[in-house]
Amino acid sequence: MDFLNAIVALANYVLIPGIAYGSQLAIGALGVTLVYGILRFSNFAHGDTMAFGTMITILLTWWMQSVGINLGPLPTALLALPFGILGCIGLVLITDRVVYRFYRVQKAKPVILVIVSMGVMFVMNGIVRFIIGPDDQNFSDGSRFIISARDFKTMTGLDEGLGIRTTQVITVVTAIVVVAALFWFLNKTRAGKSMRAYSDNEDLALLSGINPERVVMMTWIIVAALATIAGTLYGLDKSFKPFTYFQLLLPIFASAVVGGIGSPLGAIAGGFVIAFSEVTITYAWKLVLGYMMPEGLEPSSLVQLMSTDYKFAVSFVILLIVLLFKPTGLFKGQSTT
Repeated sequence: MDFLNAIVALANYVLIPGIAYGSQLAIGALGVTLVYGILRFSNFAHGDTMAFGTMITILLTWWMQSVGINLGPLPTALLALPFGILGCIGLVLITDRVVYRFYRVQKAKPVILVIVSMGVMFVMNGIVRFIIGPDDQNFSDGSRFIISARDFKTMTGLDEGLGIRTTQVITVVTAIVVVAALFWFLNKTRAGKSMRAYSDNEDLALLSGINPERVVMMTWIIVAALATIAGTLYGLDKSFKPFTYFQLLLPIFASAVVGGIGSPLGAIAGGFVIAFSEVTITYAWKLVLGYMMPEGLEPSSLVQLMSTDYKFAVSFVILLIVLLFKPTGLFKGQSTT
């Protein structure tokens, strides 16, 4: 029984949260890797793009809740999400037309675009904070749990309970659908093949008659959709705070680089590597080891390698290691050095 309790505790505090968090990072990292692979620069404004799309979703969710529109056991935010995506698409297309297009026409070096994206990041961050405020915003409703820890204990008779939140299941299911749809689009549609061709060889793609402005527009539309979905899922699973989305830029970039920046498959793998690294290193293993160790040898301390306050430092260390020893990442994306 102690072994089963240890497995349940591990699943409840490490496996399930890691899978949900990894799904959120994977969707976010897909947006970063698309911009890098097709538009040729690292978009430092991606975290605040997520925040903006999520903010639109939250505002519409609050309005729907105020007039009695809901999805029953599911979060109302799922109804508002398509409108949040549209709002985010409008923002990134305007930003591209007003800001990035000038530097693209001038054929500016990627480092210039990186610096420009940092300026865009601060502007977006200011807009979001001005509209919705800097504090935590909770917009989740509907049923909180699919199965609660108390119900699990009653069903199994174990000392440890397993709680599976509705938002965690929605996150994983949505991630599977989004990734499948993106890969289908990139591999089966004419627009997707044009984007891949433009990414592989820009000059050859132009000679083949591919419209570069159309490719750029499609890229930003997809990136805005991915950013809003990832941001909304993260907000539902935890809470929405603009500064947190600014901080999320680090694990999202780390996910893209670890998997191989420019590689969509690598972004997904990298998301889960970073997520499980953060969760396992910051988890206090005292409970699990207490069940696993012989009587009398149970640990007296928390057995926690690092406080959760420093979880983003894990992403930073992994990012440094990958950049130093394998800059092309796990799936041999484009070198970042």
